[in-house]
Amino acid sequence: MKKLLAFLILAFSVACFAGNEDVGVVLMHGKWAKSTLGLAPLARELESRGFKVVTPLMPWSEGREYDVDYPTALTEIDAAAKALRSKGAKRIVVGGQSFGANGAIAFAGSGREVDGIILMAPGHVPDIGGFRQTLASSVSKAKQMIADGKADEKTSFDDSNQGRKKTIFTTPKNYLSYFDPEGLGVMPKSARGISKPIPILIVMGSQDSLARLGEAYIFNQAPKHPKSAYVTIDSDHFSTQTQAIPEVVKWLESL
Repeated sequence: MKKLLAFLILAFSVACFAGNEDVGVVLMHGKWAKSTLGLAPLARELESRGFKVVTPLMPWSEGREYDVDYPTALTEIDAAAKALRSKGAKRIVVGGQSFGANGAIAFAGSGREVDGIILMAPGHVPDIGGFRQTLASSVSKAKQMIADGKADEKTSFDDSNQGRKKTIFTTPKNYLSYFDPEGLGVMPKSARGISKPIPILIVMGSQDSLARLGEAYIFNQAPKHPKSAYVTIDSDHFSTQTQAIPEVVKWLESL
């Protein structure tokens, strides 16, 4: 009986592992990240369970400073997904922390094929009051420069990240593509743009400033799916990507 039980456990584990190997996960870092090291604990855990994982350095990283516009950033996610498919992934899940989460839902909302998205402490909110007001002058500057025929002339703009503000250097075209209050960076708009129900996991830290908006802000805007989940954990904005590891693993393995 013990041998039979051990065999069944092993068979079940192998079956789960094989299923995981069919899934590729694109994980994206948050705003101003110097590297993708913050995602390493989650990436390692997923890889240890058989998932295929890539962690691209995105245009909102500190080193790249919005060097391409948001539509081009979405093609970079396409390329990461293609790389996973070339390694045998049959299903693609796109996720990230903060701006990486913003990128994941923008990707899904743009009509691209994706089998699920993971939003950990979603961030970058050009449509919301305080953030919007802080950057209003830079948004107006970008619009005026574009109107004046200077869309590709690199100059200085303001950026904000969880209350911290700094000057960045990019083109008006690139800047506006991320910071337009009605553009690709608006997560509720992206959620409403998802054309068919897909599984969505949102993990929000209880100490995150966006937690006050709850499920209504993003989660309830997307098409309903039985595997979608909104989870609140005890973390702040920056620690969520690590604290969320058990929730992400459990959710992915439930798909």
